[in-house]
Amino acid sequence: MAANDQLSRAPASGAAMDTIVPRRRGRGLALAAAGLVVLAAAGAGLRYLVPSGLQVLASDLRLAKAEQGVFRDEIVVRAKAEALESVILDSVESGRVEEVYAADGAMVKQGTPLFRISNPQRTLELLQRQSERAQQISNLSNLRVQLEMSLTDHQRRLSDMEYALEQQRKTHARNAQLAQQGFISNVVLEESADSLKQKSRVLEEERRRNATETEVKGRAIAEMEKAMKSLDSGLTLVTATVEALQVKAPTPGRLTDFHLQVGQTLKPDQHIGRIDDPSRFKLVAQIDEFYLNRVASGRRGSVRLQETTFPVTVARVFPQINEGRFRVELSFDGQQPDSISPGQSIDASLALGEASQAVVLPSGAFLNDSGGAWAFVLAPDGRSAARRPIQVGRTSKTQVEIKAGIKAGEQVVISSYANFGNADKLDIGR
Repeated sequence: MAANDQLSRAPASGAAMDTIVPRRRGRGLALAAAGLVVLAAAGAGLRYLVPSGLQVLASDLRLAKAEQGVFRDEIVVRAKAEALESVILDSVESGRVEEVYAADGAMVKQGTPLFRISNPQRTLELLQRQSERAQQISNLSNLRVQLEMSLTDHQRRLSDMEYALEQQRKTHARNAQLAQQGFISNVVLEESADSLKQKSRVLEEERRRNATETEVKGRAIAEMEKAMKSLDSGLTLVTATVEALQVKAPTPGRLTDFHLQVGQTLKPDQHIGRIDDPSRFKLVAQIDEFYLNRVASGRRGSVRLQETTFPVTVARVFPQINEGRFRVELSFDGQQPDSISPGQSIDASLALGEASQAVVLPSGAFLNDSGGAWAFVLAPDGRSAARRPIQVGRTSKTQVEIKAGIKAGEQVVISSYANFGNADKLDIGR
């Protein structure tokens, strides 16, 4: 019985319950294949949902198509209208403004009074010069009177001496006849001859002294007359200076930049204003120094006003650089706009070269950001843009010449690249 109990406590082996089940291989392969398909689809979807480039919105981009067309090598500059001919008004004398006769912007004729200033020093100089001239005139008159009196006195003495010489000559002739007849001695004849020689010598000396005195006084009069001319010139100059205290318009035209007020003190060479020719104008433009070597006198251009195009020519180039710009003057070729005014701003197009065929893009901010070395070019589907090296040629205000890297028909991002960093690809969202 004990044996039977031990047998009853022994664990069951389960051998009688095991059954061999055959494997189903086809079903496992199908499940594995399905799993691979699901994983591949998930990977593709994940790749589509997670872009590989920098995400940007199409509305934030400015796109343009490269085209095979004509590149116009020109720039557009902002020019200001100025009078072609102007006369600068600067103060010649210092003084206080006493009267102002004209106003800024007024049309004036030549000789029209503009203003008057006072200068007591110039008035005193005028009075002094007038006094000096009057004194010199008096001195000259006195010298001439003295010369006339001296000439008269010399002439009277010469007449007396000539008469005495003639009488002595007659006396000597009679004495010679009497001496031949023996009525007088040879001593008397010799004394008569000596007296004749003496009177002749005195006459010659008087003539020489008279000539010398006349020459000296003549030179004195000439010098005084020369001094008179200098005094007259100085008086004329001072008189003109005093008269110039009332300033008149030197030429007809429009008075510009004229803002004098009564009581204002002027200094020599102080700018007062200018007079502009109201009928003829020029254009003055400030151009970036980048174009200095390409802008020269004779270059053609145009401006458009009142629905009309007016041809212009570069008249003068000032190569001095100021704040990155240089100055040029443009002249109208023939007709100019009727309603143009001084100071008016006008857009002018300047041709820098001849037009030629090329692959062109509109100009944009991308040039500054990339330096013209690369650009983002759109993929054919328009969903992305890849960074591509390019080579640019000539540039203008509106066009860029593409020499390599972009073909005609391709779309290019021409807006700013500042927000793209170092991205090589853009994923464009709608």
